[in-house]
Amino acid sequence: MSIEIGSKLKGKVTGVTHFGAFVELPDGSTGLVHISEVAHSYVKDINEHVKVNDEVEVKVLEVKEGKIALSIRKAVDKPVEEKSSYSQRPPRPKREFNSRRPKGNFSKPPENFEDKLSRFLKSSEENLSSLKRNTEHKRGGRGGRRA
Repeated sequence: MSIEIGSKLKGKVTGVTHFGAFVELPDGSTGLVHISEVAHSYVKDINEHVKVNDEVEVKVLEVKEGKIALSIRKAVDKPVEEKSSYSQRPPRPKREFNSRRPKGNFSKPPENFEDKLSRFLKSSEENLSSLKRNTEHKRGGRGGRRA
């Protein structure tokens, strides 16, 4: 019996580690079910889901250099999730218009590129001059300014 990618097989769990479970397939070969492929939900402890000698249905994900990657969660249909209480809540009422807000359009007209550039250059020059002023007196030692 040849193992093909995508085929579903019955297997027997031969070993359980912290990173997954080893499953013996019908042809005698062994594959690994990674912990992320054990269940549809988050798996903190794999021992809560599979035990040694358990019969499990697995799907072959990959066969590479003699290593077989298997999945239990892709071999079984995803369980139907119950709707959470969050989704059963009624929708929030929409906010009423704030009457204290002034009426009219007080926003500035959009700036063109030249205006933005000139504003940037002005603020940049101011920042550089204040930086020079603040660092000039901190320079000391040889070759410093002499009064």
